[in-house]
Amino acid sequence: MSQFQVSVGHRCSPLEVRSVNKAKDMEEESNVSSSPSTRLRHRKQQRSSSAEAVVDGNPSPLLVNDQNKYKSFMVRTYSTIWMIGGFVMVVYMGHLYITAMVLVIQIFMAKELFNLLRKAPEDKCLPGIKHLNWHFFFTAMLFVYGRILSQRLANTVTADQFLYRLVSFMWFILTLKKKMYKYQFGQYAWTHMILIVVFTQSSFTVANIFEGIFWFLLPASLIIINDIFAYIFGFFFGRTPLIKLSPKKTWEGFIGASVTTIISAFFLANIMGRFLWLTCPRQDLSTGWLQCDADPLFKPEPFTLPAWIPGWFPWKEMEVLPVQWHSLCLGLFASIIAPFGGFFASGFKRAFKIKDFGDSIPGHGGITDRMDCQMVMAVFAYIYLQSFIVSQSVSVDKILDQILTNLTLEEQQALFTRLGQMIGYS
Repeated sequence: MSQFQVSVGHRCSPLEVRSVNKAKDMEEESNVSSSPSTRLRHRKQQRSSSAEAVVDGNPSPLLVNDQNKYKSFMVRTYSTIWMIGGFVMVVYMGHLYITAMVLVIQIFMAKELFNLLRKAPEDKCLPGIKHLNWHFFFTAMLFVYGRILSQRLANTVTADQFLYRLVSFMWFILTLKKKMYKYQFGQYAWTHMILIVVFTQSSFTVANIFEGIFWFLLPASLIIINDIFAYIFGFFFGRTPLIKLSPKKTWEGFIGASVTTIISAFFLANIMGRFLWLTCPRQDLSTGWLQCDADPLFKPEPFTLPAWIPGWFPWKEMEVLPVQWHSLCLGLFASIIAPFGGFFASGFKRAFKIKDFGDSIPGHGGITDRMDCQMVMAVFAYIYLQSFIVSQSVSVDKILDQILTNLTLEEQQALFTRLGQMIGYS
């Protein structure tokens, strides 16, 4: 038997197969044969556990009533400072390093999500299933980012990319085993759902980065600000629960964070918009500092304050960047709509009966716990940027870039000859 056949045709021992089947049977029996008395017993246990959670007549899980909240607050604060410090350092290093950071985050997110449906007995009988999942992951990464590495402007499917996907499909078919079909097809579907979720948002994120670091940094910063101030306002003032999916979220934290985020968006856009290396788009894969002519969005314009401003206010006129008005829309989305990505993640975790997706960040959980709102925000930022800000008109630079990228030398010479003939005729 060849080495490939050994790796694909690995068989579990009869004892391992019986243990897996026994575990499945016990799980099915526990789900199916729940008598009314059993359900009643479960309800009583739930009531008793909820009664034990009542401390000093307060059954609420809100942070304002948590006895250990200051300890968790300090742990969370230290982790936040380290994350923000690392984030600022990577942003300062430039486009390619930010893109690399996005790729690393993708890998950690995929690892946490892959582990949600892992079952030790089944994985022991299917030793290659983890490698197959990661093969799908890196094939999708090659497919999504291959056009960026090759500097292609059109999302094309090359022969190599198609071959990788075909090998993945064949590998999966060859590893199917009797009595493991349901688990294997479940893993197959789960893996592709993860790829869709992870790579959809990250491709938009990378596109925003190359349009200018500003369009990545501002939306990401607004989500960070919203998360921080939602926690602070809920920590000190939270009294009214916001949503059952996330019991620690409060209306006070939601409203306080919304106001803070919208105000921060207006002033942050003014600060970031004055740095050319943040606003210039990146057209290649170089790592040098960018220099470009400032876009009209980032050129200050005088703005006269409305008449209802009190007379004691010292300024009657101020300089405003046009992009600051767009930043208000981003701030509004980051404070009102993007948190629903966090609510979705909370419901997802409840479905799997877990507290966090991982434990890689002390006080925060896993990487996925920090990226739930960022995923929604990145998609919106890209759509808003392409719909209302980026010019869709065709320019000479874009046409020349397409010619140099997609045409061979002979085709370029033929095009040059034809253009010369057309100009000569005119």
